[in-house]
Amino acid sequence: MAKKWTTWAAGAAVALVLAAGAGKAFQARQAKQAQAAEAAEALRKPTVFELATSDVVQARTRTLVQTVPISGVLRSANTAVVKAKVAGELSGLQVREGDAVQAGQVLGRIDTTEYQARTQQAAQQAQAAAAQLAIAQRQLANNQALVAQGFISSTALETSLSNLAAAQANHRAAQAAQDIAAKSLADTVLRSPISGQVAARLVQTGERVGVDARVLELVDLSSLELEAAVPPELAAQLLVGQTARLTVEGGTATVQAKLVRISPSAQAASRSVLVYLKLSPAPGLRHGLFAQGQVLVGERTGTAVPASSVRNDRPQPYVQLVQASASASEPARIAHVPVKVLGQGLDALSLDKQAVGAAPESALFILTDSIAEGAFVTNVKTGFIQQNTSIRLMQATTATPTPATSPR
Repeated sequence: MAKKWTTWAAGAAVALVLAAGAGKAFQARQAKQAQAAEAAEALRKPTVFELATSDVVQARTRTLVQTVPISGVLRSANTAVVKAKVAGELSGLQVREGDAVQAGQVLGRIDTTEYQARTQQAAQQAQAAAAQLAIAQRQLANNQALVAQGFISSTALETSLSNLAAAQANHRAAQAAQDIAAKSLADTVLRSPISGQVAARLVQTGERVGVDARVLELVDLSSLELEAAVPPELAAQLLVGQTARLTVEGGTATVQAKLVRISPSAQAASRSVLVYLKLSPAPGLRHGLFAQGQVLVGERTGTAVPASSVRNDRPQPYVQLVQASASASEPARIAHVPVKVLGQGLDALSLDKQAVGAAPESALFILTDSIAEGAFVTNVKTGFIQQNTSIRLMQATTATPTPATSPR
């Protein structure tokens, strides 16, 4: 009897343990199902991005100082290349890159031994020709006297005249050869044709150079120009005398410039027009640096948005427009609206025309008729947001998006 009771008690205990385990498993399954349902419900709800009011800008009417973008390389308006005019061994070349030189300054010499000998030879030949000329003149004078007295014939006189003409020609040729030798001797001295700085030293002292070999390159940094290629549709807006603001490679300050020349012909390959702008003197400017900026060509008023708000990662430029919903309880949405750029320029209110170089880059706007007055668009700091994404503006009391009208 006791054995049966023990068996029954053990079975009941096992049954209770199994029931408790099944209950806990059922509860865990129900918890997981609830969590999955909550996750599915969260996925069904649209994701709402929160944007601060500083992440959006409002399209409004502005008066813009219209600009034409330009870019190119700075070049000195006054450059020179010192070349060897005669062949020989280079000596006495003391200047190096960066050294300042003055116009007419002696920069180096070419060995003069050969050219001094040629000059002396030419001088001796000129003296010999002069002696022959004197002999011919005396002979002619004697023959003229003898012909007058009837001692010789006129044929001998004509021969004397021919000899004199030949002696005169030989003398002139000898003098010309002497001048050429003297010039070659003078060309052994290398002089600076301009005042400026040495940009490149192409040979070293002791090297033998040939005729027209490049020895030094000189630039004058006191007069720098920007050579820029402008598309023909923009070149029509440019006039000599217009001002520009440039940013030079490696520098942070803006440099003012003035349009001084426009090429009368277009480039054969690109059909672009070359324009030249003279830069105002500024520290740090160098020949060969890249520069870019805008030429101020006029003013225009219209609906404008910052140029930084226009995205160009598609074939047609577009902006990310904040479209308010019909109901105040629903979030706004992002719409990608293509924009037609009617012009670009600097905000006249933030631009000091007397110091155009001080205008900040944030003053650059584009004019468009694709966006309604008062509409909100994202700025450059926001980054890309997918089309139809729901958004909510923080501090909505200070910046509530207006319902966007259809693009015109």
